Amino acid sequence: MSVPDIVTQRLQLRQRGLVDFDDCLKMDRDPDVTEFVDGPWNNPEQHCAFLTERMQANYPDGLGYWTVRLKDADQGFLGWIMLLPDGQDRGSAEIGWRFNRQTWGKGYGTEAAKAVLDYVQTSLNIPRIFAEIDQRNIGSIRVAEKLGMLADGRSTDAGQGDLVFVVEDKK
Repeated sequence: MSVPDIVTQRLQLRQRGLVDFDDCLKMDRDPDVTEFVDGPWNNPEQHCAFLTERMQANYPDGLGYWTVRLKDADQGFLGWIMLLPDGQDRGSAEIGWRFNRQTWGKGYGTEAAKAVLDYVQTSLNIPRIFAEIDQRNIGSIRVAEKLGMLADGRSTDAGQGDLVFVVEDKK
């Protein structure tokens, strides 16, 4: 099971794997990057186990994580995009993104996420894509809005301050 390679005007997206472990670990250890994301970022043992589990999980075909790099340069790891199944709802999947702080404001997140949404529309039968974004995370909210995602209330997870943004296939 895997995700396809995707190439955009500036970016190359390929399946994330253990080869990306150190880059992901370093990115997650930047408190600005993980400020609005719950996770074991401050516990090295739990963080490594969490990351390993995510990288080795067996996602349904076409879903999972992409590593994002610049297409025409030897610049390293920029970040990742995920497209994960929504529990038991086969008609829905969650999209998410995380990028190194040095890449913020350059449009990479929007460009990569748009490419993944285009892939969903042309290759997968998933009519509803959503993103859960902390209401304080203005940068990610702007990415969702640029993708044409619309606010659709709050997360149903108890105690979460997450907003839910949705894009639905109009077919």
